[in-house]
Amino acid sequence: MKNLESDILIIGGGPSALVAATTAKTNNPDKTITIIKEFDIGLVPCGIPYIFGKTLGDSEKDAMACGGIKTNGIDIVIDKVEDVDIESKKVFSKEYTISFDKLIFATGSIPFVHDDLKEALKLQNVFTIEKDKAYIDSIKEYIEDKKKIIVVGSGFIGVEMADELVCNGKEVTIISGSKYILQNSFDKELAKKAEEILLGHGVTLKQGEYAKTIIQKDGIATGIELNDGSIINGEVLILATGYQPNTALAKKAGLKLARYGGVWVDEYMRTKNKDIFAIGDCSGRRDFITREPSKVMLASTSASEARVAGTSLYKIKYMKGFNGTIAIFSTMVGDRAFASAGITESEAKRQNIEYVSATFEGMNRHPATIPDATKQSVKLIAMRHSGRIIGGQVIGDKEAGEMINIIGLAIESELTIYSIISLQVATQPLLTSAPTTYPIVKAAEMIAKEVS
Repeated sequence: MKNLESDILIIGGGPSALVAATTAKTNNPDKTITIIKEFDIGLVPCGIPYIFGKTLGDSEKDAMACGGIKTNGIDIVIDKVEDVDIESKKVFSKEYTISFDKLIFATGSIPFVHDDLKEALKLQNVFTIEKDKAYIDSIKEYIEDKKKIIVVGSGFIGVEMADELVCNGKEVTIISGSKYILQNSFDKELAKKAEEILLGHGVTLKQGEYAKTIIQKDGIATGIELNDGSIINGEVLILATGYQPNTALAKKAGLKLARYGGVWVDEYMRTKNKDIFAIGDCSGRRDFITREPSKVMLASTSASEARVAGTSLYKIKYMKGFNGTIAIFSTMVGDRAFASAGITESEAKRQNIEYVSATFEGMNRHPATIPDATKQSVKLIAMRHSGRIIGGQVIGDKEAGEMINIIGLAIESELTIYSIISLQVATQPLLTSAPTTYPIVKAAEMIAKEVS
């Protein structure tokens, strides 16, 4: 057993770990920093579905580079952590005992599989979406000569996997208990537009039907029986049923867990022990608007948490802290961008929020005769009486991914529709909508007529 010492020790190798390390080094240049992670090569989680189609096509193209980390004077140890002793401030891995002053858990998340389906993971053609490069490579190799693929789950990963696979010549069926795809992030009328694209590509949708039983023969899954008794046959089953916090190590160390299994943290990402932090998918999260515990797992949220932790290890430098996730997403379905931030109308109703919404559809270039001009839709959701923006959804070309960031900033800054109505934006015929019909502004104007 080798002994090491590090002022700041980070367990994990995902985006939050890398951001925390660089932020901590910037704010504490005299401190030694070590990242200990299980795998030498990590994958960018959001890019995994694109390994299975023509967008990336190779896991090497999705690898996270750590060269910059090392040149910043941050050490990296490749080993699996087996135990953490908070009292003695020691971490034990297979080959090392590492002493620390400050410790950051950045252990990420692992696939969530419903209890009814867990036994099926023993079958050789049933897979989850792990963040392990070797595992992802093994799935890609296995499905190379397979034709019929079933994807269970209609969240972002499930939809992206299905779209990539069908565009790569596979016959794909999505099975989900949700009434429509991307249900947690989009309202029905916008989600249906994404469904139309998938159906146009040849994806079969089985919505509102749960996977009851996985049918097998000789250790191979041959299909899924749905709750209505119907059977969907397939050669490969991919369970894209979400993720859960990877907190077994933190729980074993005695740290308090929040609802949904994440490590309990305060606004500065500190646990009950002020020398121990937790960031990323392994941390317990709160919704920015409802203040309820949140299951949202995003690299952007993780990076924000990592920056807060990295600046708060020894002294709290900024009073803002981390005030919760605004659940901001974006994806591509076919050649259309779908993006959302904050809460949907459905969630607003569930929370008994008195709200107003409006959708404006226009063109993303001006004039509309510009060769690559396409339709662009922006939906805003605001509190009825104050006009405060609490949600937004965008469908358009690739610029929708940045347009949702404007809405996200408005939500996080607690802006009202009146701030948006007077928003000054740079517009240019080849790049943006017309200043006279800028969609975010027009949607805000529509809401203003209803707000009292």
